[in-house]
Amino acid sequence: MRNNLLTEKLVYTGISDTPTHLHLCSYSGTEICETSEQTFQAVTDKLGNQQIHWLQVHGLKETEKIREICTHFDISFLTLQDILNVKHPTKIEESEQHIVLILKLFHFESANNELEQQQVGLVLGENYVLTFLENETTFFDDITEAIQKNVLKIRGRQTDYLASVLLNSVIGNYITTITHIEEQLEDLEEKMLSITNNNDIGIEIQTLRRQYMIMKKAILPLKEQYIKLLRSESSLFHKANRAFFNDTNDHLQFVLQTIEICRETLSSLVDLYISNNDLRMNNIMKRLTVVSTIFIPLTFLVGVWGMNFKQMPELEWGYGYLFAWILMVLIGIIVYLYFKKKKWY
Repeated sequence: MRNNLLTEKLVYTGISDTPTHLHLCSYSGTEICETSEQTFQAVTDKLGNQQIHWLQVHGLKETEKIREICTHFDISFLTLQDILNVKHPTKIEESEQHIVLILKLFHFESANNELEQQQVGLVLGENYVLTFLENETTFFDDITEAIQKNVLKIRGRQTDYLASVLLNSVIGNYITTITHIEEQLEDLEEKMLSITNNNDIGIEIQTLRRQYMIMKKAILPLKEQYIKLLRSESSLFHKANRAFFNDTNDHLQFVLQTIEICRETLSSLVDLYISNNDLRMNNIMKRLTVVSTIFIPLTFLVGVWGMNFKQMPELEWGYGYLFAWILMVLIGIIVYLYFKKKKWY
């Protein structure tokens, strides 16, 4: 891994080809102004101190545009690198001027039901909130609409309230995703109660386990990180809005509990899958044993009559061949009925 402290070059580590473009929503208690631009210079004149500014940055591949934005808001170089590093672990970091959250968003590909993720960078400042997204997405459109309609007088609140709403939407995405995985696990558990169709279940378990691990890796760090946010003494947090962060924490705790339930369910499914395979193999071996046991006495009789002794009483018997067949069939039927009566077959 390259040492990021030894270079000033910025590298976006994702694969999105979305061109970097901006959407600015500036508002106050009485007015709102929205604009979409390709360059940051086109929106700088709209960043007045009398309004709250929510700047959405879609597409991270044009790193110099990202650098220009972060330089304007005095965001450190290390934080800038974290925003561009899509593999960066989830974190919450506090400084004197702003609070930075590195989070993940999840969605399922409709074609193959694979769990995909994209990184979200959220920066909270005195009169601004910045969100950095890898792709063009409509995920936060409902918040934009709420600002337009001034739902719950959102335009009259401070930036930390907007940050709590954005964070709550991200946690809501976690709830939707982990609940979907939990439902799939429950359906698979019911399916596995039958051992008659066990061919593709192993692949399904591995797919769900992979989805679970992706979510666990992204969400589990929030268990410790979010506590720092709740205990923060930063002037960016206002007492009137702390209740909203507490409510979001309740949602986060639900997600963490569901992740733990999924872990236990996955462990049970693996054990059940192994047990089903063992039971299936035992049934196969039992059938093979019954067949082998039926043919053991028949093989003995054939072996006796197949010996090359000149003096054998049955050799000259006219009905010997018919008698041999009748005897072998009777022995096979008797052994089969005996096993069936004992419920061994």
